[in-house]
Amino acid sequence: MVVLALLVWFIAAMRGGDSSDSASAAASSSLTASQATSASATSASGSATPGVSGTSTTTAAVAPGQCPDGSLAVKATVAQPNFQAGQEPEFGIVITNISTAPCERDLGAGLQQALVYSLDGSQRIWSNADCFPSTDADVRTLEPGEQAAFTVKWSGTTSAPECAGERTPVGPGAYTVVAQLGALRSAPEPFNIA
Repeated sequence: MVVLALLVWFIAAMRGGDSSDSASAAASSSLTASQATSASATSASGSATPGVSGTSTTTAAVAPGQCPDGSLAVKATVAQPNFQAGQEPEFGIVITNISTAPCERDLGAGLQQALVYSLDGSQRIWSNADCFPSTDADVRTLEPGEQAAFTVKWSGTTSAPECAGERTPVGPGAYTVVAQLGALRSAPEPFNIA
């Protein structure tokens, strides 16, 4: 019986999110937080999807006592579908408790990422954690269906992990942004730069 109980516990512990990609940040990136409750949070939240190709740097184990990845959904949003060159696109990271129980989780900026990719997902352009990493914790309890929303601004330049290499302005074209919390990733959200 003990072996069976351990096997069930092990399988439950292994369930969780996808692998994460590394993050990059812009010189003018900023992260602000707000919290909102939505009765239709599940339909608005989106779900975690397998990661786009990239280098993994922020996969962090969920702290003991905090709710598992399966209790949360992450969604990326864009302030508008089209931006002019020189504008700072604004993205949202929306984290929703999709379970039926309260969920306590660290939603700190160091675990959040907004990652910009080429439209086909083959090229990683930028992330808010490359040049401005954060280690501040932000442990919150989300009630079932409750959302926590965060905003990230992008300067429109490239970046690489640990802020390596030269940062250059991106050209006009179609891009996608992916939101991430630890190992949980959103579906890509498209936008354009004219």
